[in-house]
Amino acid sequence: MTPDGDFIDIDWFEPRPDGPLVVLLHGLSGSSKSPYIRGMQVALALKGFRTVALNFRGCSGEPNHTALGYHSGETSDFSFLLHQLRQREPQTPFLAIGYSLGGNVLLKWLGETGSNAAIEGAVAVSVPLRLDLCATRLDQGWSRVYRNRLLEELKEYVAVKLSRLEVLGLEEEAQKLRMLGDLRPIKTFWDYDARVVGGLYGFESAKAYYDASSSRRYLAGIKRPTRIVHALDDPFMTPEVLPLDDELSPLVEMIVSGSGGHVGFVDGAFPWSQGYWLERMVPDYFSKVLNALRGDPAVPS
Repeated sequence: MTPDGDFIDIDWFEPRPDGPLVVLLHGLSGSSKSPYIRGMQVALALKGFRTVALNFRGCSGEPNHTALGYHSGETSDFSFLLHQLRQREPQTPFLAIGYSLGGNVLLKWLGETGSNAAIEGAVAVSVPLRLDLCATRLDQGWSRVYRNRLLEELKEYVAVKLSRLEVLGLEEEAQKLRMLGDLRPIKTFWDYDARVVGGLYGFESAKAYYDASSSRRYLAGIKRPTRIVHALDDPFMTPEVLPLDDELSPLVEMIVSGSGGHVGFVDGAFPWSQGYWLERMVPDYFSKVLNALRGDPAVPS
């Protein structure tokens, strides 16, 4: 149970009982069942890593029990999970990988905690480093197709949660969602985040939420080896989201590719030879991070 009396669901994948543990954070409207999460869990298991995937509140298939859910800057549930895991396994090396929204949460948390971060290394993939620029990008061209689908999923998320709260008799929490009003006319993330995220979490505007939650402003404070993977053809973003060199901690490495889309990064010239570069890179990177901690002179690369 979370400190506010709610719950979060996690999914373990540990074919062996020991080994380092990687925490995975999914993207907006995703879950531990998302293909990129399951694929990475298998790839990490083949290299000796155990994994646990966090479902943000309400994303496991079971609506949570408070009006609050999750957003791009909400790091408390991730921090709570790490605390619980550390109590259970005080000697285990922990690492983390986050995708899209989950990557923003991960990077923000790393910057907030600095030298106290309870993990050894991290990878963040397709991160909306500047939430304001990404929200605007989704209003343009073909990106509106993705925007419309995501907004419909988010509206359904709120509607399902409201119904569940009413069934459980949690009237005070249900009323918080009713106070948001009719969400059906909302057409942009600027409007959704102003109404829903702002209304539930106390941000006075979408801009206030974006300014406080965008992970780019936290990158200089990161004190753990971290790779950020970004594709220039990501339909959710523009090149302007990328940080300048002086915004990065010395321990943060940017990998920018010309292609890869959003959490894709497929390689191979033909369909029958395609592979997922991330599923090779991430286990290798995490292994090198841990080798360096054990005194191996090799530097993660």
